[in-house]
Order: sequence, then structure tokens, then C-alpha cells
Amino acid sequence: MNKRVLFETIRTLVAIGVALLLALIIIFSVSDEPGYALERFLLGPVTNLRNFGNVLEMAIPLIFTGLAISVMFMAKQFNLGAEGGFFFGAVGATALVLTFNLPPVILPVAAIIVGALAGGLGSALPAVLKARMGASELVSSLMMNFILFWLGLFIINNYFRDAMAGAMASHRFPDAAKLTRILPGTRLHFGIFIALAMVVVVYLFLYRSRWGYALRMVGLNIRFAEYSGINTKSVILYSQIIGGMIAGMGGTVELLGMYPRFTWFQLPGYGWDGVIVAIMARNNPLLVPVFAFFLAYLRIGADIMARVTDVPSEVVAIIQGVMIMLVTAERLLAGWRHRMVVKDKMKAAEAAEVEGGGVQHG
Repeated sequence: MNKRVLFETIRTLVAIGVALLLALIIIFSVSDEPGYALERFLLGPVTNLRNFGNVLEMAIPLIFTGLAISVMFMAKQFNLGAEGGFFFGAVGATALVLTFNLPPVILPVAAIIVGALAGGLGSALPAVLKARMGASELVSSLMMNFILFWLGLFIINNYFRDAMAGAMASHRFPDAAKLTRILPGTRLHFGIFIALAMVVVVYLFLYRSRWGYALRMVGLNIRFAEYSGINTKSVILYSQIIGGMIAGMGGTVELLGMYPRFTWFQLPGYGWDGVIVAIMARNNPLLVPVFAFFLAYLRIGADIMARVTDVPSEVVAIIQGVMIMLVTAERLLAGWRHRMVVKDKMKAAEAAEVEGGGVQHG
């Protein structure tokens, strides 16, 4: 492990530690039973199989949106359209499974492909505006989230709504479209394997392909990438479209794994959570499932604590906010890092001096 990776790992762990310490202080300040509340918060998710299954279930969409954001952020494309892509991917999947009568296995695979294409389509417009007109992808992607949301609701309500459902919901999905449950007593489904497979695919794409190399070079220094012959406009386009496709795939997997019909009539929020996961993972796809699990664990622990104690679940929002502020604070532990660099330089200089003296003596 090189010194830079070690430093970033330690800085992230310090940020998490400080955030958890603050949560501990808050719990002891507001609760009449702080010990029990803390025990429920930290150990509640592992007290039984159902609770732990809930953690894994929640981690699945966080892995997809964390990967989507990581791909875009690694290219320094601050596209926040994973939220809209996640939602619109689920809309596209709904349209397919309620329109075509395909056999098992083929139907969910086709739905995931369509969901990915729908999510990619949602990110395409901000990407084109950035590449062709220099428009801020941050602003255009935020606006695109709401366009995709209202367009998705229009499609569901006008073409796939079940008038007999008693609420705004689509018709029920056929059994052939649903992802298989893999752990009895929980709702954990086959989507977790798809999510982990995508971690490997994204890693190989970023670090073992020329397209991934070009993407990373644009993220490090776009001017250098241009001078070295990389088509930076192409990178701007495909980095955001691929990110949107991953988000759309996540929306499809979440929908077909957890819901009997489309019932999302507000943005589910996983796209914003993906930003948190990507930031904590430093855009490293191999670390995305680790921090997705960590965030899901905090959420489920907070929910359990809120149900059985007098501490509200909103305490996890405070933890998230503090972690993000500290992880992104460039000055956190900067003095320690500076001392590490100076120490390494001095050692290198001493080694060079000893080697040079030996050569002269010879």
C-alpha cells in the first residue's frame, strides 16, 4: 500500500470515527437509556437474520448508485443524475415486463438491459450539453432528475396504471420478471450477485481498458489528456452515459427484487446516497460495496434504535453530514501528511548521499 492510499484510508477512518463519536455524544445527551439505545444502534442489525438481511437488501441499490457516481466523478464530471437514472431505469423496466410476455430468466435480463438504456438516456443530455456547449453538468443533471421523474410518472399513470389498485400503482409484475429470493426469512434477492459482478466489471473497465485509462487521465488533468491525444469530448460523453446506465440498472434490480409492482411516486433517494458512498470510497469501485454496506448498516441500526428507544433515527443524518464534511476536507490531517512527505524526502536524500559517497570513495 503506497503512502497516498494509506493516508486517504486513515483520513476516512478518522472522519468515520469522529462522526460516530458525535453520534455517541448525541445519544447520551437526548436518551433516558443511552446504553440500550447505543447497543441497539450498533448491534441491532446483527441480532437476527432478518435485520442483517435488511442491511444487505439496502446495500444493493447503494452499490449501483455508488458505482455510477464513482465512474462520473473519476472523470471529474460532477453529474448528479444517478437519482433520475435510477428512477427512469425502473420505469423502463416496468414498461418492458408489463408489455412483453417473455420466459423466466430472459424477462429480467431484458428488463435490466432496458433499464440500463433508460438510465443512460437520462444522463446523455447533460453529457452532450457539457461536451458540445460547455454547460455545467451539475446544473443540467439536477434539472434532468426532475424531468425524468415527471416523465416517468406520466408514462406509468397513462399506460401502466392499475385502476383497481386503490392507489397510484402499476399492474403487478409477472412472476417471471421477479428476481429470486436467496435467503429464507429475508427479502435478500439475486440482485446482490449482480451488484457485486458490476463492481468487478467497473473495476476492470477503469483499470484494465484503454477507455478507462482515458477516463482517469481526463479526471486527473484534462489539458494533459488533450495534449496526449485523448478525445476528451468523447470521454465526457461516455463517462456520464455509462454512469447513468449503471444507475438505471440499479433501479431495475431494486424494483424487480423488492417490489411486486411499480409504486414509486417520489424519487427514492438512492442517487443522493450514491454520492455519499462514492465520496467515502474515493471513487474506488472495489471500496464501493464496503461503504455501501457501512451506510446501510448505519441506516438499519438507526431505524431499529428509533423503534425501541427514545432516540430519533435522524441521528444517522448527522453522522452522514459530519463524515462527508471531514472526508472532503483537504486540510484534515494535512500536517501529518506533510511530515510524512518531508520524512520520505529526507530519507531519499540521505540514501542518495550515502550512495554518492560510496561511488566517490570507489
